[in-house]
Amino acid sequence: MLPLQKINVVITQAVRDESHLYGFPIYYMEQKKLYTVTIFSENTVGLLNQVTIIFTRRRLNIETLSVSPSAIEGIHKFTVTAFADAETIEKVVKQIDKRVDIVKAYYNTDEDLVFQEIALYKISTPKLLDLGTIEDIIRRYNARILDMTEVWVVLEKTGHYDETQALFKELSERTGVLQFIRSGRVAITKSKVERLSDMLAAMEEKLNRKAKN
Repeated sequence: MLPLQKINVVITQAVRDESHLYGFPIYYMEQKKLYTVTIFSENTVGLLNQVTIIFTRRRLNIETLSVSPSAIEGIHKFTVTAFADAETIEKVVKQIDKRVDIVKAYYNTDEDLVFQEIALYKISTPKLLDLGTIEDIIRRYNARILDMTEVWVVLEKTGHYDETQALFKELSERTGVLQFIRSGRVAITKSKVERLSDMLAAMEEKLNRKAKN
């Protein structure tokens, strides 16, 4: 029978090995949660650098980052994901809010959002044809052929991280992957409109009341 200390070492190593299957260090899985930070701002030069510095100073790695126009004219939307504890992510968002060019920043967990990522996979055409058919892979992963030549094929897969990663793992094992890229997360909240819209509407109503008085 193994001594208790030895059993603890074996269990710890098993959890550590499992965590790396998903590409995350062990301390992320044990202590931290993935948060999505949404930042509304004008499209100001240098703003992205200011935002990333705030994460760096809190010793947080940015997992994904995307920027696009929002539903509100003239306002851009930054979507940043990072592993953190609730206290740290709240401090980060408050610090971002203090920036002059920031209209408003929020943070959410996955439960509050509808989100997706897009991944592209370039694989060898001859090796893919050696499998006999790619219809099975495309059907199972709901992927599609984006481009194809005699030398290579580019597949596209949209979904959550674990879904795009599962396809990458299978292709790596069966054909090898020549090139691979995954986008940053794009996300919208489950609320009816942008959260910023509610805030701007409240501010406008308050200003109108003051003007009438």
